[in-house]
Amino acid sequence: MSKVIVAGGGVIGLCTAYYLHKAGHEVTVIERGDIKHGTSFGNAGYISPSHFIPLASPGIVAKGLKWMLSASSPFYIKPRLDLDLIKWGLTFWRRSSRSTMEKNIPPLNEILHLSRTLTSEIRNDLGNHFRMEEVGCFMLYKSAVTEKHEIELAKEAAALGIETKVFDAKGVQEMEPEVEVNVQGGVLYPIDCHLHPGDLMKTIYNHLESNGVSFQLNTTIEGFEKEARKVTKVITDKGDFTADEIILATGSWLPVVSKHLGIDLLLQAGKGYSMTFEKVQKNLHHPAILVDDRVAMTPMGSDLRMGGTMEISGLQSPMLMKRAQAIFKAAKNYYPNLPVEFPAADKIWWGWRPLSPDGLPYLGRNSKYNNLVLAGGHAMLGLSLAAATGKLVEEIVSGKKTSMDIQAFDVERYN
Repeated sequence: MSKVIVAGGGVIGLCTAYYLHKAGHEVTVIERGDIKHGTSFGNAGYISPSHFIPLASPGIVAKGLKWMLSASSPFYIKPRLDLDLIKWGLTFWRRSSRSTMEKNIPPLNEILHLSRTLTSEIRNDLGNHFRMEEVGCFMLYKSAVTEKHEIELAKEAAALGIETKVFDAKGVQEMEPEVEVNVQGGVLYPIDCHLHPGDLMKTIYNHLESNGVSFQLNTTIEGFEKEARKVTKVITDKGDFTADEIILATGSWLPVVSKHLGIDLLLQAGKGYSMTFEKVQKNLHHPAILVDDRVAMTPMGSDLRMGGTMEISGLQSPMLMKRAQAIFKAAKNYYPNLPVEFPAADKIWWGWRPLSPDGLPYLGRNSKYNNLVLAGGHAMLGLSLAAATGKLVEEIVSGKKTSMDIQAFDVERYN
């Protein structure tokens, strides 16, 4: 078996390490942080086969232009002269067509279902220490226009074999006996599940560390040594590391790291925010996406997390309090008597999601090197796709037939 370096200790990197170790490879994880923070900790915690529509879809550009100049809107682009952003934006615009969306739905749907199954297998293998619950997820709406759109999406889901249940306002309220729900209706996707992402990270990390996987934390990759078509050494601020195979799974920093290898990836970091309230007296029974405001609500045991927004403003941008306030305002609009108060600034979390221009991940080998695999660009579906990504990377490294066709995720599709 091979000696493998996994660059990146987020949920994609840890799931990749999990499957590589399970297959008998010798694994070292190099992570720029301490595996206690990051997007893999503060997200909504959804495993969502219901999210089969790629980020790049018809109407998204027009809606984005309407929102993009408001610092409190669900989608915001900080105006700036940035060549990478311009290239990404033009490609995103070109990919936001119905024909491209319809082409990308089948592979996205397939990898989502694969990952849903594998996540349950990880729970069965390691124990449910991460509060995984299988009660589905609601898409809630307040307007007739959004209702029509969501019911059309439910029909598309049914065509893919995904079960849906449509509820009117009274039906939604009956599903949430503890809190008032102010909506026109909602669509429930029973196949979706949710968990505590931070607890999942801790569970996988503890399992790997106790079973011989090496972790090189608080370590920054500064470059690589190459020979012919092989990456021979990973150069870091804590020393150099060698391996037979190199996996790049560095999230929103993927283009920064890949640039050291002469690989340019179209990828932007989309900042999201969340707030977690502990021991909520009257809590939600079901996670829900508040569709009109693009806000996610997730009960995690007695805790409640609310999060959302997409802010493309660069990796060094500060927190915008207006965006967190907009999330909280939307939550209170849908759940008027929810017993929570807006938190102090130090209790508001934010992190970056890696956005490819078409909403599909980058997954596979790059033709420049025969021992390098890229795994990133999962947008808002990092947690949903982590298990499948890890399994597919292991199959690539092990020389096996992959569990699904990964051509749609070609890492060189924009070259």
